[in-house]
Amino acid sequence: MFTGIIETLGIIKHIQKEKDNINLTIQSSITSELKIDQSVAHNGVCLTVVAIKENSYVVTAIKETLEKTNLNHWKFNDNVNLERAMRLGDRLDGHIVQGHVDQTGICIEILETNGSWKFTFKYDSSANNITIEKGSITVNGVSLTVVDSKRDEFSVAIIPYTYEHTNFKSFEIGTVINLEFDVIGKYVSKLYSK
Repeated sequence: MFTGIIETLGIIKHIQKEKDNINLTIQSSITSELKIDQSVAHNGVCLTVVAIKENSYVVTAIKETLEKTNLNHWKFNDNVNLERAMRLGDRLDGHIVQGHVDQTGICIEILETNGSWKFTFKYDSSANNITIEKGSITVNGVSLTVVDSKRDEFSVAIIPYTYEHTNFKSFEIGTVINLEFDVIGKYVSKLYSK
């Protein structure tokens, strides 16, 4: 379980294909605090630490994960949003995030708005995932509030702190991002779609 509050950025240092899986080596300032078998969200994707080497650690993504996320787009030296699993008793500063990406989306508009940014994303609505204005959404692991909502697109407002401390600053038109829709909204949507 995560909150969508990004702790730090990691840097992809090695990508190794192994059958249908990909092993990713991530360099990070939190490596010394990690242990093998620990869950870490990478752009919102919950992956298990399988090895630790000095200031880097290794996680493995399987075929199912690769098909539903943007991991296939990751390249050497890309920045990745990192969050360790939430501790019981901690404040829930973001919202309830499972680390289970529902689908990818694509950035279709970036507007600088006098000190902040408005990002608009498009996604395939055939999976019945929904957003609502003022509802929660997770973009690349970042807990955000939806500003505008349509059937297959939504926008979010990004403050300077979030822009500087996440990989939002690397987004361009066409950037593929991971989306985890609000878990409560998913249950409600499923109940009403029957």
